[in-house]
Amino acid sequence: MKFALSAVALALFGTFSPISQAQALNLPLQLDYGLIAKLVTNSLYTGAEHTADLWQDGAKCSYLKLANLKINGQAEQIRLTNDVQVQFGTKLGGQCVTVLKWQGVLETLQKPTLNADHSVLSLPVTQATAYDQQGHQVNISQLQDLLKRVVEPKLAGLSIDLNRLHGDMERNVSTWLPKTEAAQLSQWLNTLTINSAAANDQGIALQLGLDAPASTPAQAPSLALTASEQKQWQVIWKQWQGLLAKAINGLGKDQQNQALQTTLTAMLHESNTAFQAGLTAKNTTDNDPVREFFSHSWTTLTPQLKAFSQDLPGLEGFNYLGAIAATDVLYELDTKAAPLGITLSSDGLRKLARLLIAGKQQRT
Repeated sequence: MKFALSAVALALFGTFSPISQAQALNLPLQLDYGLIAKLVTNSLYTGAEHTADLWQDGAKCSYLKLANLKINGQAEQIRLTNDVQVQFGTKLGGQCVTVLKWQGVLETLQKPTLNADHSVLSLPVTQATAYDQQGHQVNISQLQDLLKRVVEPKLAGLSIDLNRLHGDMERNVSTWLPKTEAAQLSQWLNTLTINSAAANDQGIALQLGLDAPASTPAQAPSLALTASEQKQWQVIWKQWQGLLAKAINGLGKDQQNQALQTTLTAMLHESNTAFQAGLTAKNTTDNDPVREFFSHSWTTLTPQLKAFSQDLPGLEGFNYLGAIAATDVLYELDTKAAPLGITLSSDGLRKLARLLIAGKQQRT
């Protein structure tokens, strides 16, 4: 259901006014530490017993492993702590002779940092401190050198690439739109930037910037779909339903996923009623069924989707949250939509339905 919400919201936004006239908007977005921890774990903790085997010498007598990742915020930076196991050894007579073996805790502070064009968020290490098991800071030269050369680059290597998010959002929508509207959507998405990023107690707070279509004169409400248009819409909607049902059925079978399946299945059923009412009713100004459906559904679904994304493998989970975040942004945008002529409403759905019908006719 998340993909339907994203697709409808993006398509509604990308269709109403020329991109040449625009106004800058700032929109909030929060990336929770739970997902960031999952991303780090699935990217680095691939060794036996959930360890991160970050380094081993050619003789296999020396190694560095991390375990037991914890993550939180501290002084507007991300604080990671990892248990560390280090061994330095040499091979003599075919046997490894241990020179140094040490266990302790590595604490790193990493500052969310934007690249020059504000399209990529990275997490460079600003401070790395090793502690022994009693909590005392240590300064072993071999260890410090290894942390600097191996561990810090690995921990700092994760990034959030907004260009990838552009592509995901565009692919979710462009295949359903007429070519001219898809091109306009692509132009709009290319204006999306990360204006600021800061760590807080819950995660990374981002401010996304975009050049939204400028105010346009109020348009007359769209008329209800004709009988012929309803038949064409039903063909398109059944395609969406089939894809969504397949995705829902593909969720895992544990308790959390079953709860999400139940919610999504109910929402898919509710969307039929809400969308049909919005497309055919003569007056939807009061108690708009489509707006009520979006508001209720997204409020209900977001916590479950965020929890679900934290159980997905690495980048898959992050991309899932990225799609959630994209819809959060568009949902937030809709609250500012009065001067833009953009609405998640029955009127907007009618416009979208006619665009999708026109797009389908272009491709046949």
